Amino acid sequence: MSVTVIVGSQWGDEGKGKVVDILSERYDIVVRYQGGANAGHTVLVGDKQYILHLIPSGILRENVKCVIGNGVVIDPKALLDEINILENLGINIKGRLFISQNAHLIMPYHKLLDSISESGSSKIGTTGRGIGPCYIDKYARKGIKIVDLLDKSVLEEKIKLNIEEKNNLLRKVYNHEEINVNEIIKEYIEFDKAIDQYITDVPLFLNNAIEEGKSVLLEGAQGTLLDVDHGTYPFVTSSNPTSGGACTGSGIPPTKIDSVIGIVKAYTTRVGLGPFPTELTDKEGDKLREVGAEYGATTGRPRRCGWFDAFLVNYSRMINGIERAAITKLDVLSNLDEIKVCVAYEINGKKLKSYPTEVNQLLLVKPVYETLPSWKSDISKIKYYDDLPSEAKDYLTFISQQSGFEISMISVGPQRQQTIEL
Repeated sequence: MSVTVIVGSQWGDEGKGKVVDILSERYDIVVRYQGGANAGHTVLVGDKQYILHLIPSGILRENVKCVIGNGVVIDPKALLDEINILENLGINIKGRLFISQNAHLIMPYHKLLDSISESGSSKIGTTGRGIGPCYIDKYARKGIKIVDLLDKSVLEEKIKLNIEEKNNLLRKVYNHEEINVNEIIKEYIEFDKAIDQYITDVPLFLNNAIEEGKSVLLEGAQGTLLDVDHGTYPFVTSSNPTSGGACTGSGIPPTKIDSVIGIVKAYTTRVGLGPFPTELTDKEGDKLREVGAEYGATTGRPRRCGWFDAFLVNYSRMINGIERAAITKLDVLSNLDEIKVCVAYEINGKKLKSYPTEVNQLLLVKPVYETLPSWKSDISKIKYYDDLPSEAKDYLTFISQQSGFEISMISVGPQRQQTIEL
């Protein structure tokens, strides 16, 4: 039995898609446990690029079964589009995709309210895909779940009650035109017909599989510092990308989790608004963005780039229980004159003992850097750790020691074969 959780250890975009794709070859089942279509996992296989938003990256391995857990919020159009794209690319979905009956549905009014909110004065840099408003309804106990699709009368009643409330809000607060109830009911009844074959009692399915000795890989979206409880609130997502979210988002108990692997980018990036102590706003930041192709897979937004933050990653290691890490995009740092690593934070000359997730404190911190030499050579074709330049190995050793984990995998390019395993 092997149940492993994969977590993003920074602000997301660490390269989880590629790592999950590689590791899933060794697992029977891959589970997505939180988030929505605001996430984008990019996988390169030969000359084909796959961008997955809801379906786990394991779908690209023909013997792997894939699960969308109850912690995920599902946009029907995004899901059906993704299924169609994969099938058109020759990827078999039938009998391999399982969707929790308790996953919540993103409704058209969620997207509308998200975009209206983000256009106001209190922006946080969301993707506008209705994720936050859907989670709001979930926790207000007004959400519509996959299981509600199975009973037309229940579905119609819930949609009507929700839209009546949302229309009042749109009309009286936002001075916006109202939503058509009947169109939405029709759309979601059609959606039920399309996904009925995938709906599953996911906790039962997964726990039975584990009892039978099947191996399970759980993947989250976004990253630790975007966790609604442990991240840089309010500039966070609306769910728990941390390892604890894997249990609540799938129905697998914590006693069955064997290990947690952190995905760690060799430098730091962030999308959207919020504090970023090691951000580079000069030519070096621009160079990292261009060489690393740091543009969002979902939105195309340019990512903010900065030096590796070991103080941040050490906090992430503690929160998630990370013992091993996969380092991604090491090749992007090639040919820099020097590389800086943040090893501590200071406020008014005093070093902090713990990571401050409070935004106002983070805006005051001054990163404390150690400077290391770059390797000034192309490492993208190297297949073995011993063949890496000594400066690259020193860099890896340094960030490993500063962050408190062992390194089990190193990515030196976007392709599957551009991976060094230790």
